[in-house]
Amino acid sequence: MARRNLVGKRIILTGASSGLGKAIALALNHYNPRLVLNARRESQLVSLATELRKTGTECEYVVGDVTNPETQSKIVEKCVDVYEGIDLLINNAGIGAMGPFKDAKPDRLRKVFEINFFSMAELTRISLPHLSVGDDAMIVNIGSVLGHRAVPLKLEYCASKFAVHGFSDALRAELADASIDVLHVCPSTIDTEFFNAAVEDTTGKNWKSNSAMKPNYVADKIVQSIIRRKHELIIPWSAKFLTWFDRLLPSLANRIIARFGQ
Repeated sequence: MARRNLVGKRIILTGASSGLGKAIALALNHYNPRLVLNARRESQLVSLATELRKTGTECEYVVGDVTNPETQSKIVEKCVDVYEGIDLLINNAGIGAMGPFKDAKPDRLRKVFEINFFSMAELTRISLPHLSVGDDAMIVNIGSVLGHRAVPLKLEYCASKFAVHGFSDALRAELADASIDVLHVCPSTIDTEFFNAAVEDTTGKNWKSNSAMKPNYVADKIVQSIIRRKHELIIPWSAKFLTWFDRLLPSLANRIIARFGQ
């Protein structure tokens, strides 16, 4: 199958102000796309949009909380009004929470799901009519390897990413005849401000990892997966190993993670 041509593609990207989202925007910039970026932090969005425009890339942005239905509508309307359609939707916005589930209040679970799952699902829903008439359309959902194998102390995050996994697989099947691809991205830890921006962390642990991947490395892998029409991307090799270990030896995986995962 021919590779997807990203030149001139009309792309929505959420969570774009920093970290992986910013890295994805910069990786896409090599293909002269037409971008609509979203995040809550206006100054960082403006700075990124300015940087992209200097290279000749067409770039618009919508400041706002992606969990807000009004913001979701504004994002879609901006892309349709300015670029006359949508070809690629990248649901990147996400957040974490750390700590024992038994000690958490209900709003921790709800907030994580609102950002990681419900906002993604609803933005996808209102984008589908435009993607259905887009140019070689694709939906990219940024999940996690923890959407394949859950671990303790990140229960809300794991549950939300399992939901992203199921949503992506089911949606891919539903859209099989609609010429809209769905890519599910499952990275391990990335060197971003993810842990500092968590909804809550009651563990007192230092989550910084020397093996964390650089955002630009992950972004390049995502862009290449879009071009190659992949359905799932699991990175790095250790994440693939964890996924297959859990599938082949689930009882042993349960015992090891229960003992050493905290």
